[in-house]
Amino acid sequence: MALAPIGTRPASPPPHAELPPPAGRAAPAPRRRRPRTLTPALLLVPTGVVLLAIIGWPLLQLVIISFQEFGRAQIFGAPAPWVGLDNYVAVLSDPVFWNVLGRSILFAAANVALTMVLGTLVALLMTRLTRFFRLLVSVGLLLAWAMPALTAVVVWGWMFDTQYGVINYVLSQLPGVDLIGHSWLIEPLSFFAVATIIITWQSVPFVAFTVYAGLTQVPDEVLEAAQLDGAGSVARFRLIVFPYLKSIFLVVTILQVIWDLRVFTQIYALQGIGGIREQTSTIGVYIFQTSLGTGDFGAGGAIAVILVIIMMTISIYYVKKSIQEETL
Repeated sequence: MALAPIGTRPASPPPHAELPPPAGRAAPAPRRRRPRTLTPALLLVPTGVVLLAIIGWPLLQLVIISFQEFGRAQIFGAPAPWVGLDNYVAVLSDPVFWNVLGRSILFAAANVALTMVLGTLVALLMTRLTRFFRLLVSVGLLLAWAMPALTAVVVWGWMFDTQYGVINYVLSQLPGVDLIGHSWLIEPLSFFAVATIIITWQSVPFVAFTVYAGLTQVPDEVLEAAQLDGAGSVARFRLIVFPYLKSIFLVVTILQVIWDLRVFTQIYALQGIGGIREQTSTIGVYIFQTSLGTGDFGAGGAIAVILVIIMMTISIYYVKKSIQEETL
């Protein structure tokens, strides 16, 4: 074996040269990039086609009608002349539309706030209950959630009945209170109070179940450590629970805003029982009254498109906030 002369260094491998693997160890296989395929996009095609057929086509027809003079004659085959933006100008310049829209926004805001607070409190209560009582509460929430909206209005309408309602009877048992014969639906404020009770009663189960599912994912160790440090219940919820469930609260709130802003069945049915339509109509009922009541489907379509734009703005905000939450 020839030795290198003293004072000389063994030749080093050239830069970027691959060193041989150690004895007894195989060389690692080179990483291969996974080829991009169209499989995910192809899997979304059936769903996209169904959405376009169910949602896209009716929405396109709605937009087209909003630019036409479309009345009862056009329903039976008469040609629909194009009027451009006349329907939108007529709607946006109508003070009744702005009154109804403002009323709808305030009504939706009150319902969303009350529903979120009550639903969160019920979810927190369910975490403290035993298994039996948690099951009992869950069954009650499911029954309220599963009841059809029209049936719920009829039941609550009986409870608030002017002559034979249990609400008037119970309240009249209080000293100095006589509500026998009192109508809860004749005044706009009390009308919307009854509507809020019905809508909240059916909306709380969704919020409660969703928030409760999120509460089960909050680490108990973190909550116990905060409790040992002296944090109270409110502080633990504000500093620990809410940050963990922030995305859930965001999704549920946006969904409640969309649902409560376009509520129709409860308001329309209560108006049939005893409400004054001119003072209690929300945007969903107003679209129905404009389209079928007066036969002006073009103006009704314009109002519906404006409502869709409002909903899309809320949805875009939700998607943007969700993306921001994921990138953090």
